[in-house]
Amino acid sequence: MAKNQKARLKTSKGDIIFELLVEDAPGSVANFVELLEKGFYNGKNFHRVVPNFVAQGGCPRGDGWGSTDYAIRSEFADLNYLEGYVGMASAGKDTESCQWFITHSPTPHLDGKYTIFAKVVKGMDVVHQLNIGDRIEKVELVR
Repeated sequence: MAKNQKARLKTSKGDIIFELLVEDAPGSVANFVELLEKGFYNGKNFHRVVPNFVAQGGCPRGDGWGSTDYAIRSEFADLNYLEGYVGMASAGKDTESCQWFITHSPTPHLDGKYTIFAKVVKGMDVVHQLNIGDRIEKVELVR
């Protein structure tokens, strides 16, 4: 996959553009892209929104307890969670699957514990407007 690849999340509040961090988290990016190409994220919702912390989505059940039937390896690069960084939700090392979150502000207590695989390059204003139940209408690669 090309460096600087981007993905567009079309949400019920507007578009968010991620830059995928291919070199820092190649397995997580590949997993995210494979799922988006299958339409996995289309129609899902943001099931968790904590002001000044994160907006989380990607759960197939819509309640934060869903997953795929596999887990992927954690990838901890020398990155820090700043505003707009996108991480894989997990229940511990090497348990990531399909859920991810976007940080609303710097969250240093997450550094080195959750894989960072993307960052928001456009649409942070949309991220700050998200509420529980807002829809992820479509996720696609920006060509």
